[in-house]
Formats: sequence, C-alpha cells, structure tokens
Amino acid sequence: MRGMGNMQGMMKQMQKMQKQMAEAQEELGEKRLEGSAGGGMVKVIVSGQKQVLEVVIDPTVVDPEDVEMLQDLVVIATNEAMAAAEELSNSTMGQFTKGLNLPGMF
Repeated sequence: MRGMGNMQGMMKQMQKMQKQMAEAQEELGEKRLEGSAGGGMVKVIVSGQKQVLEVVIDPTVVDPEDVEMLQDLVVIATNEAMAAAEELSNSTMGQFTKGLNLPGMF
C-alpha cells in the first residue's frame, strides 16, 4: 500500500506541474517582445509564444528602388524579436524541465 500513496502523491504533483505549465504558457502569450533594425526604422513585435503580432515600418525607409534593403530590415527585426521570445520561453518553461533531461522539451 505504501507504493500506492507515493504514486498518488506523484500524480498530484504532475497535475499541479501541468497546471503551472499551462499558466506559464498563457502568460507567455501575453508578453510582447520587440526586435528592430535600421535604427528603429523597422520594428517587429512578437508574443512570448513566438507569434508575429505587429510589423511597424517607418515610411521613410520605403524606397521602391531598394526593396531588398527593406526586406533585409524586416528579416533582421523579426529574427531579433524571435530570439528574445525564445530566450523568454526557455527561461520561463525551463523551470519545469530542469533536471529532467527530456530531449525535445522546450
């Protein structure tokens, strides 16, 4: 019977951890992270869940003769914002996997 009590306790802990993970994921979705390029001429806002929410482009950087530069700035700003979201996600969700050594988790 002793093993059964340990199993129930472990199941309760797992349920609690699942609830905390779901809450942390929800909180990540509410976070806003920004990447920018060209001295702030292009900004990309993403959620902590790595969804692009907004792209802001200063009209002065829009040059029909140099579309490639604008494209590059958007890519740079997006990658910067995604890196910030990844870092936030790792620090937030990493607390749940610390010491578990589960490949492919967060």
